[in-house]
Amino acid sequence: MRDDRGGPRRRALLGLGAAAGAAAVLPAAVTSAAARGKAPRPGFAAAFASPGRAVRPKFRWWWPDGLVDPAEIAREVDQIADAGFGGVEVAAVTHSLSEPIDAERYGWGTAAWAAGLESALRQADRRGLTVDVTIGPAWPAAVPTITPDSDAAAHELAHGLNTFQGSYAGPVPPPVVPAAEGATARRLLWVQAARIGAAAAAPAPLQLDRDSVTDLTALVRDGALQWTAPDDGQWAVISYWERGSGQRPEGPAHTSPLAYVVDHFNAAGARAVTDFWERRILTRRVRELLRRAGGALFEDSLEIETDATLWTPGLAEEFERRIGHPLLPYLAAVIEKDEKYVFAFDAATNKAVRRDYMQVITDLYLEHHLLPLRDWAHSLGLALRVQPYGLETDAIHSASLLDIPEGESLGFKNLDDFRCLAGGRDMGGGRVLSNEAGATAGGAYATTWDATLRKLVTQYCAGVNQAVLHGFGYATAPGAAWPGFAAFSPYHGGPGYGEAWGPRTPAWRHVSDVAGYLGRIQGVLQTGSHRVDVAVLRQKGYAGSGLGAPWFTADGVPLGWTHTFLSPRSLGLPSAVVRGGRLAPDGPAFKVLVLEGDVMIGRERTLELETARKLIELAEDGLPMIVVGDWSDGHVPGLPHDGDDDRLRALITRLFAVPGVRNVADRPDIPAALADLGLGPEVAYAARSPLLHCHRAARDVAYHFFANGSATETVDHEVAIAAPWPKATPYALDAWTGEVAPVAVHRRDGDRVTLRMALAPGATALVALARGAGPLHAISTDAESARVTDGVLEVVDTRPGTRETVVSDGRRAVARIGELPAPLTLDRWSLRVADWRPGPSPDRHVTVEHRLDLDALAAWPDLPGLEDASGVGRYRATVRLGRGWTGANGARLELGEVFDTYRVTVNGTAVGPVDQVTGVVDLGGLLRRGDNTIEVEVATTLLNRLRTVRPAEFGAAKRQRYGLIGPVRLVPYGRATLPAD
Repeated sequence: MRDDRGGPRRRALLGLGAAAGAAAVLPAAVTSAAARGKAPRPGFAAAFASPGRAVRPKFRWWWPDGLVDPAEIAREVDQIADAGFGGVEVAAVTHSLSEPIDAERYGWGTAAWAAGLESALRQADRRGLTVDVTIGPAWPAAVPTITPDSDAAAHELAHGLNTFQGSYAGPVPPPVVPAAEGATARRLLWVQAARIGAAAAAPAPLQLDRDSVTDLTALVRDGALQWTAPDDGQWAVISYWERGSGQRPEGPAHTSPLAYVVDHFNAAGARAVTDFWERRILTRRVRELLRRAGGALFEDSLEIETDATLWTPGLAEEFERRIGHPLLPYLAAVIEKDEKYVFAFDAATNKAVRRDYMQVITDLYLEHHLLPLRDWAHSLGLALRVQPYGLETDAIHSASLLDIPEGESLGFKNLDDFRCLAGGRDMGGGRVLSNEAGATAGGAYATTWDATLRKLVTQYCAGVNQAVLHGFGYATAPGAAWPGFAAFSPYHGGPGYGEAWGPRTPAWRHVSDVAGYLGRIQGVLQTGSHRVDVAVLRQKGYAGSGLGAPWFTADGVPLGWTHTFLSPRSLGLPSAVVRGGRLAPDGPAFKVLVLEGDVMIGRERTLELETARKLIELAEDGLPMIVVGDWSDGHVPGLPHDGDDDRLRALITRLFAVPGVRNVADRPDIPAALADLGLGPEVAYAARSPLLHCHRAARDVAYHFFANGSATETVDHEVAIAAPWPKATPYALDAWTGEVAPVAVHRRDGDRVTLRMALAPGATALVALARGAGPLHAISTDAESARVTDGVLEVVDTRPGTRETVVSDGRRAVARIGELPAPLTLDRWSLRVADWRPGPSPDRHVTVEHRLDLDALAAWPDLPGLEDASGVGRYRATVRLGRGWTGANGARLELGEVFDTYRVTVNGTAVGPVDQVTGVVDLGGLLRRGDNTIEVEVATTLLNRLRTVRPAEFGAAKRQRYGLIGPVRLVPYGRATLPAD
């Protein structure tokens, strides 16, 4: 069990791949480190092992506005840096405060807040971290230098309504929706009359006859109107009032005077934000520190809210200029009350005008908000990071223009929501897609790292490559109870959103292992270009809808296909060219473009004329396409001009005539069209699998990231990876340890490298195909696995006996695994628990120690005295190993069920970092004959203790099953070197 030099052998990487049906599981193999091979290390190995701060995960850092101590701020930067994270996002979020902050002295943007920011930047500069800053207090962007009546403030269009027959004489109907507090000014823009159509059952919109709409604005005198209808039908008189919406940023008052949300659709709004920063925050010292330690300005999701209709001054004029139709005859169709449409014309008109209205809103948002803020951020040496969704705008295109688009694990419904933003980022030439990660409804102080990692790694497969974890709480705030301040807990009397990670939680002692794991994955996924098989073109570029891709989401992904989404605007970007049959060849290099009807409106076959022309151009340049459905009724999506629909159908006929275009009847016909086009995925699986995949292409390396997306099903099958070069060597990259080794078992099948992928639920693997020939390897083996140790090929198995291996030089080599003892189950443990309790201040704790001797493992709530304990448990077992273990070359420790984070020590030597998801730890040669001491340190959340300390918020939550629950087994394995010839 010990090497001939007397010391424990370093764990070697087991090779990816073994005989079909063998039982090796990749995480146990890849994380093995006890006999690291001495094969030549590829050039990327050093950067992978020690990823820089820039690619490591960040924390959303919750501040109670400016009520912070600069010295404490510096300490917390150190805590985050010491734990191995790469940066922070300073966020003023105070939803959980039970006592108000003196906003005049300590509000966002005050001298106190700026002093905290300066301290954060200064210490981050010393420690090599980056500091992102939210553009205002909470969200959406807001400043205290405007009022609801300001030109720069968010606007709404409120409607008034009266119904009549015959004649109307009376005041112009006042707004149905009352004005928000502080919104004192309003302006009457128009008054219309329209005949009411057939009655509809409530609460359906009021049906109006579009041809009857009559502009009565010129008839208004001193606020009154007199008008006689042309017939005796039922009529409506509708007034339209422009006013400020009075929307404030989320949470209690952050500033004095109050901050109000800026208009995101006119230039005055963005200018109000930049003017405030320039005049109030950006001192010479802050500017200098931002250039040295600043990362990005950040704005959260586009939650522009009004009980009336979203509006901005001049919108009607912009609509006519951009769409080519006047808005006023159709205006009633976009009017809302409480986010529901009030009026309706015929269905076709409703869809067309509402679509065009949001097209204009998208234009104005981009031109007057995102792009000016991006350019201003660049002038400060910063990037702009934004969650560009929340309204029915083209978020895909917005993502293409941002430095860093961001999605969120809480609000997004599935992986396709992230794929929308990834498509925009890739077409725009961006590198990073960020993710507000780890926010869980009701998850405060109950969110585990295990659950967070399992969810996050699947999102990496959808194009995400930066996690901003939600979040790290500043130490304390007025009224905060133990364990300190958290932005969203309590929340409406309950536990709230997200985990307040940090040194006030027990698992923080292990979190550097997690930071290293995520940092290595993100480092790889920020390298080179994101390569994707399929571009799915959507008529509307929403993100957050949860709607998937035709056939690919449900059936293609389980076979290895990858896809992202584009919007029509994506095809107008400089990257939208074809070379070698690939769209955007220097970026995602899509193999095929897929188009179907608009999924937002029942797959109605709509397409813009300009988009149809661009599709013809791309197809004629050699891009394969699949168009789903019968497009004989195709029509333009917005308000048409004369002949538009006929022109579109003619263009579609031209498109279908291009040789590389296939028109299929419906979604199930897509795979036949792919086969007819001779197309396959970059990474292929022979049968349906929960395995997810992401591909990054660098100059001499192709990286492939895999994650088992199932919570219960183990992946164990071959994957065939397209090789970019005639000679390509696969390497296994262990994201937990940073080790890199050649994949010991693989074969070349034509232009593909085939290897075995074996992953436990939630586990991941990284494979790099490097240009050039590699060392000797196995083509196949009937051993459980193989690896390269000290440059020599060897087989590994938990079963004794003879094993045959086909070597890449053509030999059939036979090696024998010696006798092995039976696996051992470890039942008897001594347990010492440091039980966390409230300390002398809200952000400090004291511990009560419990000692137990266990004859059988069980969850803490099932053990005496630990029913409500939270904290850190240290399990210790002594196992005597007899002479039979001398034939073993190593052993795996299988922990079984364990909650939450853990570390392992064997005979006083720390093993690690260890995989926090699989519960399997390769001990290599650390065991010895005779007595061996195995220690497992387990850290928990705080929920079980908070159930008793704060029962009003946490008492209803179910106890979590803390601790090492097992069963725990020691499984010996043997190694045998293959003969040289």
